[in-house]
Amino acid sequence: MHNEKYNLITILGPTASGKTAVAAKVASLVNGEVISADSRQVYRSMDLGTGKDYADYVVDGQSIPYHLIDIVDAGYEYNVFEYQKDFLRVFADITSREKLPVMCGGSGLYLEAILKNYKLIQVPINEPLRESLDDKLLWELTEILRGYKNYLHNQTDTESSKRAIRAIEIEEYYLTHPEIDTGMPDIKSLVVGVEFERSARRKRITSRLKQRLKEGMLDEVQRLLDSGLTPEQLTYYGLEYKYMTLHLTGKMTYQEMFDGLNVAIHQFAKRQMTWYRRMEKQGTDIHWLDGFMPMEEKIEKILGWYSE
Repeated sequence: MHNEKYNLITILGPTASGKTAVAAKVASLVNGEVISADSRQVYRSMDLGTGKDYADYVVDGQSIPYHLIDIVDAGYEYNVFEYQKDFLRVFADITSREKLPVMCGGSGLYLEAILKNYKLIQVPINEPLRESLDDKLLWELTEILRGYKNYLHNQTDTESSKRAIRAIEIEEYYLTHPEIDTGMPDIKSLVVGVEFERSARRKRITSRLKQRLKEGMLDEVQRLLDSGLTPEQLTYYGLEYKYMTLHLTGKMTYQEMFDGLNVAIHQFAKRQMTWYRRMEKQGTDIHWLDGFMPMEEKIEKILGWYSE
């Protein structure tokens, strides 16, 4: 079933909302493939700690193809620029095979890098330029910005001198590097959110944490440390990796680790929801589904919206 209106279905939601199973099921019905939008599932050997649920990608005995999971080694610091580039490559590949991409994830930054339809370019700092603009007032900087012929005014660019200078730096970079491809394919996504009300979400997070610890999440972190990753490198990945590393290096008891991590994941889920609400305020239309709704009903709703 292909649709002129959308060339992507996005399933987003906070951690432990069951979004992966929904995305895989949708993909199985629309001849689709899943593209992950999770900033930590890109790492190999970091499975339980990042909540990779490989089993979710098997629907009615069929394996649903997934992308951008296990693509870089632990220890590497992957970023949103690389994500956008990798996503666009995979998106083009899936589309060329006449299949429908289904993006699934919780990382707001990664989701927005796609849904905002705006090409990200890693623009380096230009010290001489910054020095030359240092003594200018905000209104003068705003005038300079207006002088760039391709400049698309973004309200936040002129909120402060620091932001205006950065915006000029970016425009200047585009001007002196005409070979940069700033084109984005026209991505038109149906966006669906899965959420549980707060107390249910908390229960799900805690029981999922217990389950992953039972499955050997601490051993996974110990193996990473044994393979030569430093505690600092692992702590960089936050949440599970931070707390488990503190426990394994003797800086926290098991109970302190569990309690601290449990609270940290609740706070993380809350921040994710805040991010999605902000996306809505800025114009992303998110169709919300109650997590308790039976899978059949969720799918029926999504396919209904998709074919509207």
